[in-house]
Amino acid sequence: MPRRARIDAPGAVHHITARGIERRKIFCDDQDRETFIQRLAELVAETRTQCFAWALMPNHFHLVLKTGNVPIATIMRRLLTGYAVGFNRRHGRSGHVFQNRYKSILCDQDAYLKELVRYIHLNPLRAKLVKDIKGLDRYRYAGHSCLMGKCLNHWQEVDAVLALFSSQVPLARRRYREFIKAAIHQGRRDDLIGGGLVRSAGGWSTVAKMRKAGLFLKSDERILGGSDFVTDVLARAQEVLDQQYALTVKGIGFDQIVAVVSDLLSIQAKAIVGPSKERIIVRARALVCYWAVTECGLSMTEVASRLNISVPTVSLAVKRGRGMVSKEGLVLADLVNIKT
Repeated sequence: MPRRARIDAPGAVHHITARGIERRKIFCDDQDRETFIQRLAELVAETRTQCFAWALMPNHFHLVLKTGNVPIATIMRRLLTGYAVGFNRRHGRSGHVFQNRYKSILCDQDAYLKELVRYIHLNPLRAKLVKDIKGLDRYRYAGHSCLMGKCLNHWQEVDAVLALFSSQVPLARRRYREFIKAAIHQGRRDDLIGGGLVRSAGGWSTVAKMRKAGLFLKSDERILGGSDFVTDVLARAQEVLDQQYALTVKGIGFDQIVAVVSDLLSIQAKAIVGPSKERIIVRARALVCYWAVTECGLSMTEVASRLNISVPTVSLAVKRGRGMVSKEGLVLADLVNIKT
């Protein structure tokens, strides 16, 4: 069965997990863990991505991230590739470090954020990396210690999570800790990490009862939320796909976008894919990158190859192009129609 496309959008909240290949360790010591944290910190700060929860385990990790101005897929590619290269170099090995693709589940923030934070931050205690709640309070390699004020990570969304419990920080910390303690003896939460239908309904028994009553829920394995949330997310994702499909039917691809931008800015098309760094060329590339990635569904890797620039440069150009399109009211479909 082909892989299903990831769902993402600015403001989307994702529960992300990645495991070592063949379940091998991806963190052999504290230096590995510190390296990973440093990379994560730099990426979330650079891209304005919010990190609500995280935990590093010997052979996998958990993150809860909220998309900023760069797609989660781009962030994870940079995080995993960069870490894997350094890990292999440091440990004198070669080959893959991570198993297959990372897993990403888009979540209903209002309904599930507190439960996800608790579930993820209890991982070190469940795995006996620490012996009790006091040990977890000071465990450096999960977000719980930061929420308790024992560690300081400027890149972690401490205030936003504590605000879920109280507007007063001391009281919020006490309530949060009690919330954590109440679930210490809970095991694996399939409703947080299993299939979409189970998550939406609250368990297979509930699903069965509802089906007997003639009630059916919208579900998707990529989404953690109720039926209405799933329906809304899928509708917005389909809207994007429909837009891309409509442009594809018209024969709009990379070359056509370059031609449109060439006409729009009155410059030669070959200059856009050349080495020039003139301001107007940089503006042209920003528009090409934005429209190629967001409206025609081309990968950043493909666009980078066509423009002879790096993937991070494409990522920044997409952001710049988004601002230009919004400010100047530019619509690719309209420009294509004018040109044709």
